[in-house]
Amino acid sequence: MTLVLEIAFWVAVALIFWTQLGYAAALWLADRTRALAPARHVAGPQAAPRSSQELPSLSLIVAAHDEQEVIAAKVANALALDYPRERLQVIVACDGCADETAQRAREAGADLVLELPRGGKIRAQDAAVERSRGEILAFSDANSQWRPDAAAALARAFDDPRVAYACGQVRFVQALAGASNQEGLYWRYELGVRALESRLSSITAGNGAIYAVRAGAYMVVDPVMGHDLSLPFQMVKRGMRAVYVPDALAAEKMVPSIDGEFARKRRMMSHTWPIVLRAGMLSPRGYTPGYALMILSHRVLRYCTPLLHALALALNVAVLALGAGPLYGATLALQLALLAAAALAPLLPARALLIARYYVLTTASPAAGLWDWLRHGTSASWEAAEGTR
Repeated sequence: MTLVLEIAFWVAVALIFWTQLGYAAALWLADRTRALAPARHVAGPQAAPRSSQELPSLSLIVAAHDEQEVIAAKVANALALDYPRERLQVIVACDGCADETAQRAREAGADLVLELPRGGKIRAQDAAVERSRGEILAFSDANSQWRPDAAAALARAFDDPRVAYACGQVRFVQALAGASNQEGLYWRYELGVRALESRLSSITAGNGAIYAVRAGAYMVVDPVMGHDLSLPFQMVKRGMRAVYVPDALAAEKMVPSIDGEFARKRRMMSHTWPIVLRAGMLSPRGYTPGYALMILSHRVLRYCTPLLHALALALNVAVLALGAGPLYGATLALQLALLAAAALAPLLPARALLIARYYVLTTASPAAGLWDWLRHGTSASWEAAEGTR
């Protein structure tokens, strides 16, 4: 019995290390190997890059709910993009706004402002797509500020006829001096992983601040299932690519506190589980073997990490109770030290303790989001995260 529990413990630990660190290391090694044999890279026809005069028509869609404080700045940012004005359409889709979002968007110069009943972000985006005229559909958050060349960088990704989805690089900036959130540390790591995924195959997720879809490839999805996670793998299933464009830069304010970040991720995860369990992510049909391993490693196992941590802790206690050696005393001490550091962080905000708290809370967020979804479902509507406006 002890041997079985020990094996189960080490399997749980190995899976945690694989999804958190080993997967990225394997991608890096695969990318280095590919660099030595470029003919093995993703093959297919590619068009010659287009000049700025040849950029495709682009509709930039901003779904907004009660964003009167930031919408004028967002429209001004969109109109200041280094993109041919005659090929750029700026659409603001107001999702049940009860404030002056629509009026301020019009005053700022948006080409089209839609005043819609509250139906959630996805349905607001769908309505805007129906009124769009661009060959490329770009999407952004109301509080995101794009660098002037970001739209052109995104559009050029579609010079490759295989590409159906492209996301840019969002940089999170601290909204307040001395804020405790450690999201920036994790996000830099995530962007590194995303760049490797894109070079080797396709990305497994995007972001809502800056992304684009070929108009003919746009999909209408369930209103509780965000584009960030549902579109990339669906494009791959249809024989197309989803890529990362690091030169397409945008900036957003970060949630100031770790507890606020936990609440944001908990809400996101309540939207994620329907995609994982109902939208076909778990079905390997349409995936290459490599992309299937990416989805398993960076999505499914990552979302199961809270269960793996709980399992590792319970098995560790069990094998110690059955008389296992001192190695298991050390592994239990490490696990308890991580939890203790997370608990101490609010009282002693040292960087190491804050990182521990960030890891524990954000790792717990998939379990909390799953609980919320199973208990009362997921609303299609959304509210701005704490401190991001």
